[in-house]
Amino acid sequence: MNLPHKKNQKIEIFGVRCGFKGNIFNKIINYISIQLIFSSKIIKLTKDVNIWVFFTGTHALLLPMIAAKLMRKKIVFALVSSIKDISKAQKNTFFNILVYNVLIYSEDINYKLSNHIILYSPNLIKEWNLEKYRNKISIAHEHSLDFDKFKVTKTFDERIDLIGYIGRLSEEKGVLNFVKAIPEISKRKSHLEFLIGGDGQLRDGIKEYFGNENLNDKVKLAGWISHDELPNYMNELKLLVLPSHTEGLPNIMLEAMACGTPVLATPVGAIPDVIKDGETGFIMENNSPECIAENVIRALNHLNLGQTAQNARALVEREYTYEKAVEGYRNILEELL
Repeated sequence: MNLPHKKNQKIEIFGVRCGFKGNIFNKIINYISIQLIFSSKIIKLTKDVNIWVFFTGTHALLLPMIAAKLMRKKIVFALVSSIKDISKAQKNTFFNILVYNVLIYSEDINYKLSNHIILYSPNLIKEWNLEKYRNKISIAHEHSLDFDKFKVTKTFDERIDLIGYIGRLSEEKGVLNFVKAIPEISKRKSHLEFLIGGDGQLRDGIKEYFGNENLNDKVKLAGWISHDELPNYMNELKLLVLPSHTEGLPNIMLEAMACGTPVLATPVGAIPDVIKDGETGFIMENNSPECIAENVIRALNHLNLGQTAQNARALVEREYTYEKAVEGYRNILEELL
């Protein structure tokens, strides 16, 4: 895909589908193959390219970046996420520990090879231990919302008292802590109902917990929710709880805000850049069940909860458009040309 830029310049975007299914050896072979495909593409196009921008997450693109460096091209490393985001719970086998350390080493080499690094929050400089690269870091985000899809279809006052979590049912998301907070919340506000949307390895344990605590009449386990159905669910919630141990800039938070749904979240990743407590959402000190329960009650008792929802919607309408995302990247790239 070619995107117009300046006269006689163009931006070409290409990608390779990453699949890591099968046994350990297949995963390794697939990973190396993807790296080689990217590297060969870079070498082939070297005469026509001035800057290579790598959008990457937890799979460090070491070989392609070395290829770009050997071709004497400028490298921009745009970090969508970091391998440092992986929770300790996911590194509990010899193979996982080995892979984690290899990727950490590869990611550090990527930082050194890069002429420029783009993060979507200044908070990530500290969280991802990037202080020594601060002089080549710029801040810009690539997030943009479809406001025709994610919009307010049910006013805040029309919604029932439904509190929800929507996301992956995994350890790093802190969903178990929210689940364990529900009995205490219910004791203090017995009229509340709860929604857990998503799927993952913790689903069976969560279902069993609700049965043991006699909470099945209070909680709906919605299972996996498609992206098309998401706005409908968001427009039913009075509060979305995101108790993550680690995050980047979660789309689910921005989408909830666009639907006029206040968000209660932990202060990790870029979340504090977006949520100002009591103004555009709510921040909790940590994600212990006790802290979650206290802050759910605090948020629901907030005198201007409806106004907070409106403020959240106004913020994402202003800051998380396609035009804003393009403007941020354009300004950075033009300085490098």
